[in-house]
Amino acid sequence: MAFSPEKSNFRSPLKGPPSPSWNDLLLKNKKAINHVLFTMHLQSRSNKQTPSSSPSPQLRKSLDFTLPSLVSDPISLLSDQILLSILSKLPDSQRNCNSLVSKRWLNLQGRLVRSIKLLDWDFLVSGRLFVRFPNLVHVDLVNGSLISPGNAGVFCSNRLLSSHVDCSADAKDWFLKERFVLPSDEIDKGLRVLASGCPNLRRLLVVNASELGLLGVAEECPTLQVLELHRCNDQVLRGIAACQNLQILRLIGNVDGFYKSLVTDIGLTILAQGCKRLVKLELSGCEGSYEGIKAIAQCCQMLEELILRDHRMEGGWLSALSYCENLNTLRFMSCKSIDHCGWFDEDVGSCPTLERLHFEKCQLRNKESLRTLFLLCQEVREVIFHNCWGLDNEMFSLSTGLRRVKSLCLESCSLLTTEGLESALLSWKEIQSLKVISCGNIKDSEISPALSTLFSTLKDFQWRPDTKSLLSAGLVGTGMRKRGSKLFKKTCDWKSLPGA
Repeated sequence: MAFSPEKSNFRSPLKGPPSPSWNDLLLKNKKAINHVLFTMHLQSRSNKQTPSSSPSPQLRKSLDFTLPSLVSDPISLLSDQILLSILSKLPDSQRNCNSLVSKRWLNLQGRLVRSIKLLDWDFLVSGRLFVRFPNLVHVDLVNGSLISPGNAGVFCSNRLLSSHVDCSADAKDWFLKERFVLPSDEIDKGLRVLASGCPNLRRLLVVNASELGLLGVAEECPTLQVLELHRCNDQVLRGIAACQNLQILRLIGNVDGFYKSLVTDIGLTILAQGCKRLVKLELSGCEGSYEGIKAIAQCCQMLEELILRDHRMEGGWLSALSYCENLNTLRFMSCKSIDHCGWFDEDVGSCPTLERLHFEKCQLRNKESLRTLFLLCQEVREVIFHNCWGLDNEMFSLSTGLRRVKSLCLESCSLLTTEGLESALLSWKEIQSLKVISCGNIKDSEISPALSTLFSTLKDFQWRPDTKSLLSAGLVGTGMRKRGSKLFKKTCDWKSLPGA
């Protein structure tokens, strides 16, 4: 007969008593916990008064509270400083939920917000912005400066700007109309309110500001370090020159389809003489020439990164880069040309500190300007070509003069072939990293033994030149990419079915 013994209650005398659970400890020590909470509450109230003063009526009333009321809401006894320390360690995804707990938590959560993107201009002008978020350091005013029409059925987007469009507006230069953007006087009024409410402002994005508005921000916010200015001109740059501690500046002059403004050598010279601590400068849709770039290079000696996006520079500006003493990174983005004028070898200087050269969505069709740029950047270590038009074997062969290249990235360059890539790679003796993606004319079957040997010595190697060949290789053995008669086997005789 089977026998299943029951659990015995016998405990070995060698073992001690069982350890109590947390629930037991809380229930037994409830009186002690209440005493601790009462002491914290009493101490927080007494610290607000001087030692010689007598307890206030509120303090006398607090002595008569009941113990259950303390246990029901112990978090309310914590100070704001402790709660802020706790809430700051929570992930950003829980901030919106935490602000719904109570008005106190809503105010505390607002004190943790450092960056905001303004959508309602009245929220700034009325001062409610600083009551809700008193510790802002990053403010974006661009979208709040745009006036969305009531019948906005079209949303127009650009890489730099996006907004709703009036259906009744003209298709060309609709943004130039005053009704689509706040006037400069209203923008300056908002900037004055912002400067008085955010004295610790560090980053600002604004559109259609005037010289006076930026001067007020420069005086009230000495810690301003990052500024992005849309629709700027030479006169507005006088206000930017007052920002002595500005380190990162982004100027947007022309945006096709949105607005047009003029930034010339005059504005660039004013900027160079005022903002001498610039570390990063981006010129988008700006005009200029050799003199303006030379002034920036000579005055902004701490400049390390220069970005040119869709520039309108006059011919010959490229040689002014030789005056940059600490330039480390040079980027060309969405540029129709590098330089309209070709220079001889003796007319081009050098930029010995330049290590990174990036091209993104640029038209590289002028052989003389590209050759001049490569002569100027002979010490470059990293070269990136991303979705560039006109980069064929002849244009890419000019890069063989870059003898110290260690990293090369090619992405979406369809005119370059395996032969053109091999001629440049074999001339670079210090190459360590190679990345080739979506370059249709670079074939695996055309790789030579010398190029294959070079690939084996690289420290970082990513090779995906033809996505179609990768797709075919990945589908081998799966039966896909075949005719249906071979993929789907005949499992029954359709003629034998009823009604066939």
